[in-house]
Amino acid sequence: VFAALFGQFLVPIKPEELDFMATDMGPSSAHWFGTDTLGRDVFSRVVVGSRPIIVMAFCATILGTVVGTTIGLLTGYFKGKFDLIVMRILDAISALPVLILALLALAAVGGSSEVVTILIIGFVFSPIIARTVRATVLGEAELDYVAAAKLRTEKTRHILFVEILPNVLPPIIVEFTVRLGYAVFTMAGLSFIGFGTQPGSPDWGRTIFDERTSLLSNVWWPSIISAIALASLVVSINLIADAIQGVVDK
Repeated sequence: VFAALFGQFLVPIKPEELDFMATDMGPSSAHWFGTDTLGRDVFSRVVVGSRPIIVMAFCATILGTVVGTTIGLLTGYFKGKFDLIVMRILDAISALPVLILALLALAAVGGSSEVVTILIIGFVFSPIIARTVRATVLGEAELDYVAAAKLRTEKTRHILFVEILPNVLPPIIVEFTVRLGYAVFTMAGLSFIGFGTQPGSPDWGRTIFDERTSLLSNVWWPSIISAIALASLVVSINLIADAIQGVVDK
């Protein structure tokens, strides 16, 4: 996260700077993580490349959490036919893998900009979050404080977002951190197959894709180091999610 926020001010060499006299150089004191096939400094690209994947994954997860939470609150509170229809639609969406859905949506809209990718990933994640929130709201909606709010003739919006929402926040926070890890992996997967970021971007997924053929020439550092950075981020997010889950369950 620190690298994503401030990395561009700390790197010794600009990530887009080319040096055709120093291509495919191994790690050294001049280039800590070596250079790639175009002579770009891998360390600078790994540090700066953290920004697009973290920012995009965070924004997509925020969007998915907001949309999913709203749907979960409404379906869990109103129940009946409304709940049945909406949940069957969400079940149909959730039947396909996230990456496949994202690819289908990106192909349908005919673009792969960062904003489009964030919107699609966010909406793809929303059904999963909606199911979690709905399951919690179903129990909360039957409690006395909700009945008291109805007797006070509070508006539905007030009951949902002021009375019920604060009491279902713990599982929402856990779901957010879990989805964030999946979002990072999904963003990297889309970048690897050419969606989400532009060619030449230092994004980790794009770098692994661009440098994959170099592995055949024993030039492993551009792709392997980016893969290690990606894996460490996903593992770290999952560890944080597990810690939050442990606190919530107490």
